[in-house]
Amino acid sequence: MSRIATRFAQLKAENRAAFIPFLMAGDPDYQTSLKLLKELPGAGADLIELGVCFTDPMADGATIQVAGQRALAAGQTLQRTLDMVVAFREEDQDTPIILMGYYNPVYAMGVAPFLTAATQAGVDGLIIVDLPPEEDEELCLPAQAAGIDFIRLATPTTDDARLPHVIKNTSGFVYYVSVAGITGGASGGSSSVSEAVNRLKTASGLPVAVGFGVKTPEKARDVARTADAVVVGSALIEALAKTLDNSPENPDNVVSTVREKARLLAQAVHTARD
Repeated sequence: MSRIATRFAQLKAENRAAFIPFLMAGDPDYQTSLKLLKELPGAGADLIELGVCFTDPMADGATIQVAGQRALAAGQTLQRTLDMVVAFREEDQDTPIILMGYYNPVYAMGVAPFLTAATQAGVDGLIIVDLPPEEDEELCLPAQAAGIDFIRLATPTTDDARLPHVIKNTSGFVYYVSVAGITGGASGGSSSVSEAVNRLKTASGLPVAVGFGVKTPEKARDVARTADAVVVGSALIEALAKTLDNSPENPDNVVSTVREKARLLAQAVHTARD
């Protein structure tokens, strides 16, 4: 079993949802970002989404766009993101790592060299938001052949005609975007999210993670009652940015602040079904 499948099987046996934090790799700089990445499992992260910075992040709200700009300004690249995964794996062989971003950096590196490097680094999954199912031969199928899960997004507008195409080659889990918009917006209501989770689980047979707009422990707990996983990104990056503004010369404050924010969110997710 893959690390992703193993982790979800463990969580199912424990009757609890997964907490999946999102961080932008290289934000605010490589070393601080790596420290924070290494701290997340201890704060309660069950899986980790690691953003790959890109100059034109069309699916992201302002918070994550600015995080990507900070990372790019600090010299972050796709290769340096893979280097971070290598460094993380020196201490943690169990926590699944999913790279989330856009196709352009992968295309620039080359699909075959990227998949070789990602596999060797210990990447477990990919979320490439601008590659639709019609382009599965481009990256999705080669990634799965290399042993890397390709995780697809479903949205409130994914109707019954579109859904079979979305889930056809999806593996690992399905990511339900609970808003029809960009990251950081308000998430959907409890009943609509619950209905969507049940629909996607029935159609795909895979775990369903819910993200986009989950910002508070209360909301994370609410979503975790029905979802298999809760993804939080903008709230963590907002905490990072605020701390960075207040103490730009002390990166340890950034790490400790975001770690504590993650811990509270993880605690809410993990106790939602108690």
